[in-house]
Amino acid sequence: MNYKHRIIATCMILAIHSLPIYAQEHNAALNDTLNITLPEAWQKAEAYSRAIAIKKKATDIAGEEIKDAKMERLPEVEVMASAEKATNIPIYGNGIFSKPTEQHEVIHNLYKASADFYFNIYNGNKLNLKIEEDKVLHQLSAIHQEETVSQIRYQTAALFLELQQAQIFRELILKDIADQEKQLQEIRTFHRNGTVLKSDVLRVELDLSKRKLTLVKIENDILIANQKLNIILGEPDDRPVHPDCAVMVENNGSYNDYLAAALHHSYMYHISEQQTAISRLHLEQVRANVRPKVGLYGDFWYSNPQIFLYPYNPSWYSVGIGGVKVSFPISSLYHNAHKVSAAKLEYEKEEETHKDTEDKVRQQVKEAFLRYRESLVQIDVATTNVTRAEENARIIKSAYFHQASLVTDLLDADVQLLQTRFELAAAKILSQNKYYLLQHITGTL
Repeated sequence: MNYKHRIIATCMILAIHSLPIYAQEHNAALNDTLNITLPEAWQKAEAYSRAIAIKKKATDIAGEEIKDAKMERLPEVEVMASAEKATNIPIYGNGIFSKPTEQHEVIHNLYKASADFYFNIYNGNKLNLKIEEDKVLHQLSAIHQEETVSQIRYQTAALFLELQQAQIFRELILKDIADQEKQLQEIRTFHRNGTVLKSDVLRVELDLSKRKLTLVKIENDILIANQKLNIILGEPDDRPVHPDCAVMVENNGSYNDYLAAALHHSYMYHISEQQTAISRLHLEQVRANVRPKVGLYGDFWYSNPQIFLYPYNPSWYSVGIGGVKVSFPISSLYHNAHKVSAAKLEYEKEEETHKDTEDKVRQQVKEAFLRYRESLVQIDVATTNVTRAEENARIIKSAYFHQASLVTDLLDADVQLLQTRFELAAAKILSQNKYYLLQHITGTL
């Protein structure tokens, strides 16, 4: 008995001495506590997230590439100026290894200023296809950005709910410890009156010490969940966060409603859709290689000396040339054949991938929908279990103090009651998590 007494005393001392440390840390940081709702947490997480900032930059880059492609519709214009010095032309009458027999005089100073342009009229529709492709890439970047925002929102919600659950558990265990301490005082009173055995007191004390150790674990869970949430919110690691409990969200929509929403908003579905569109445009671009190219061109220059027509003279002159240039790449008729086949197969592959993605979306929506509905049933069952456990604990407690049941029955009833309360709180948090996961999958979070 003495050995058992020492074990029980040690457990109780460790648990009791650990509690003031957490209480002191909690009180010291109480004034710095961040009280925040889930929408506010979303707003802070989105503003802080580097992943969202990166995706936004990618979207902006894609937008600039659209503008750059459109600028290619404007004519190409180039200006040029030159000043040159020419030597006389030596005449080697007796061969290049002998001295020149004479020097042919030339005009030594040459000057030229010119401008030329080319305006594309038709190039197999390649430019319009390039602009359309850039628009699709911009839409794809925007979808990736929205998907990242949704992912950050769901991660924030999951961490927010994790911290909320740990704090609810702390409230439940603190209330239960207070109830158990009152019950222990009653049992000690009964022991002093000789109604119950000393072993009953020891069993209850041991059970109470286990609850206090559980409280220590829950406090650590709170600190860990608090840091995780602070990291995603961009707050200091040690700043206490108190999630404001919101009204539980419940949606009675049908599976078909969620599926329709997913096919309209799902990020995975629309990403696959845009990738299929890119493959289609690539096929059109490859086919455009076997098309004529038509454009306007022009040259205009001032030059000195005049060596455009004979006889030459050291005078300034100007010439302007303009016309239409038409070309057709005959070699593309055989060079392009397999490129078209490869692009066509790539497009067909993306179409099949898109259909496969649609199947995956349907499966994910179905699973998330059923798990969410399952969590609602779990709440109802857990609520009923709490009511039954409370009644069972009341009956067993009354029977114990009337010496009609054992202390093991009393402790089992108390543990069962605490467990059902934990299960009810966890079921409510899990249901919220499943709801936000369903919203994320359907693209409406």
